[in-house]
Amino acid sequence: MVPMKIAVAKGRIAEKARELLTKGGIAFPDTLFDERKLVITSKDGDYQLLFVKASDVPTYVEKGAADIGIVGKDTIMEDGKDVYELQDLGFGNCQLVVAGFPDSFPVDTKSLTVATKYPSIAKAYFDKAGIHTEISRLSGSIELAPIVGLSEVIVDIVETGSTLRDNGLVILREIAKVSTRVIVNKASYATKTTEVKHCMELLKNGVEGRRADNHNA
Repeated sequence: MVPMKIAVAKGRIAEKARELLTKGGIAFPDTLFDERKLVITSKDGDYQLLFVKASDVPTYVEKGAADIGIVGKDTIMEDGKDVYELQDLGFGNCQLVVAGFPDSFPVDTKSLTVATKYPSIAKAYFDKAGIHTEISRLSGSIELAPIVGLSEVIVDIVETGSTLRDNGLVILREIAKVSTRVIVNKASYATKTTEVKHCMELLKNGVEGRRADNHNA
């Protein structure tokens, strides 16, 4: 049997995904759980984890290099790839927001300068609101942009909001709630339906097991 390939975003998502898969019944050798290996195979040979950059997960899934992907909703929204989104894994919860200084987004504004690592999401959101935008794409320290005058507002993900508060910024609008999701290649879903649904069931079991552990802690 050709193993089901699961692309997971490196870092915290990869560790959480492995925890859920293990709780769900897919065993991976601990000695092989090393993201530098790029690919590890389950003990039964039925599954492979592919460790990739978060922004690349939807591409691997859309192109069929992976059957399944585990990545944040923000990445799925930004990329807009032609995949199925099947499951919310319930971790990595945060908000995708517009933020800035308290008076930087007047109700009647018609144009804004925006800094973000999510230019597609930002453009779609402001276009829908009828607001013209000049968008600067950044890859880090987004909160710095309004402080130094690069932009009036930012679009970014926020977990606790502490970094915003520490820099005098506030949430001005919420765009979407974000968490870690499961996406599936459309051809894989059609040709490997049983295997995909089984993997979804195992992940669901893992989520329920994790909730039970947290409840009993």
